[in-house]
Amino acid sequence: MKIDHQLAQEIVKRTMKIVPYSVNVMNEQGFIIASGDLSRIGERHTGAVISLRESHIVEIDSDLVKAWNYEVRTGVNLPIRFQEKNIGVIGISGDLIKVRHYAELVKMAAEMIIEQRVMIERHQWQRRYFEDFLVQLLKDDLPKDEILNQAQFFQFNLECSLQVMIIALADPCIDHTQTWLSYLEKYYQQRNLIVGRNKQIIVLWQDDIPVNFEKTMPLALKKIKHKIALGLRVSTGYQAAIAYKSAINTLDFGKYCFPKKHCYRIDEYKIPTLLYNLQSTWYVTELLKPIESLHKSDKNGLLHKTLIQYFFSNCDLVHTSKKLFIHINTLRYRLSKIETITGLSFNRIDEKFILYLSTILWQ
Repeated sequence: MKIDHQLAQEIVKRTMKIVPYSVNVMNEQGFIIASGDLSRIGERHTGAVISLRESHIVEIDSDLVKAWNYEVRTGVNLPIRFQEKNIGVIGISGDLIKVRHYAELVKMAAEMIIEQRVMIERHQWQRRYFEDFLVQLLKDDLPKDEILNQAQFFQFNLECSLQVMIIALADPCIDHTQTWLSYLEKYYQQRNLIVGRNKQIIVLWQDDIPVNFEKTMPLALKKIKHKIALGLRVSTGYQAAIAYKSAINTLDFGKYCFPKKHCYRIDEYKIPTLLYNLQSTWYVTELLKPIESLHKSDKNGLLHKTLIQYFFSNCDLVHTSKKLFIHINTLRYRLSKIETITGLSFNRIDEKFILYLSTILWQ
């Protein structure tokens, strides 16, 4: 542990609120790196050098100031210790009789500030490495034995079921991101949080996600434009990659098909979500043939729009016609025309399913 300039400045600032005298902080070589008197920064303090070497308090009176050619000032200097080692010196300039009473108090304050800094840095280190572990877990980049070792180290329960939530912010600035992180940590005790490279907040929920999650959000969060996607709930942490990929698909599908909605749950559109972003293969090509035929004949896209709304309305004619603002007979005419063009019948379950898959894959 070394005292850098920033830490030294913090020690000076906080200790000078305790004592009405100028405080100096010297590094492990005895150089003043922070002081209430800025003109002294950079000087090598003789008293600090002795305090470090002999590991005890060095008091400087007027006689000693004279003996050291006025290179020091009256006051007291104490070694700063961390883990039983001297890492610097803290000094108080002033009348020796007056500043002597503050010596131990200032030393204790300095060492507490250093311990606090170390604890914060240790927490940040653990947080960073824990996030790295979660990222690798979601990417499925670790062998099973390594997953187990790291999970035990970070106290992450692999036997618990898991669901991934992705929060995509329209403006992922630091303030917006921190507001969301603070909310999740404070109100849901969430520690399984990642801020992805694309500025999305990824949450690994091992508890059940509240059904009214969005409704109970504070106004400050609602004002931050965002979209939320919930993937599959998997049975163990080893399947986290599946949970994450399904959440990504849910977000992509939802943003494309329902751009006005704010929350997308995979359970609402399971089949289309699972098929979304499916890589092109011979069987995907085969399934796309009916919709390709439709597009060649449907120049203005009216039939395709009708077909999409028909499936999203659970094949309910009344609901579909209301959504499209058309008469039900007009809807029947359009569906009949789709059957003629594609050669598939809505009355045959297998052909209807092929047409459904074709519509999803085309999107």
